[in-house]
Amino acid sequence: MSGRHDLTDAEWAVIAPLLPNKPRGVARVDDRRVLSGIFYILRTGAPWRDLPERYGPRTTVYNRYNRWAKSGVWLRIFEALAERSPGSLHLIDSSIVRAHQHAAGGKKGAKITPSVSPVEG
Repeated sequence: MSGRHDLTDAEWAVIAPLLPNKPRGVARVDDRRVLSGIFYILRTGAPWRDLPERYGPRTTVYNRYNRWAKSGVWLRIFEALAERSPGSLHLIDSSIVRAHQHAAGGKKGAKITPSVSPVEG
């Protein structure tokens, strides 16, 4: 499995430690595969029902996207990528993030704040 929206090994190395990992008794769909599916949807604008099968069950990908949005996982991912893998920011575009209100002239510089909302499909 490898598509243009899939995470590189370097991106995965930055992101993997930031993901929640609470086993729930059921075999978990691979986080890297799910993340690549989420980025596929966000970058293409495709509806969730059109998610290619290689990314796993669309309901799993969608539910994890929403759960991670509510728990702040996306903010941690975006900040880590901005700090440690700036070339990866092509994964993030204006449809999913907005600049912090003080980014233009703030003393601490710009912060990436995700503006992630569910995309029904």
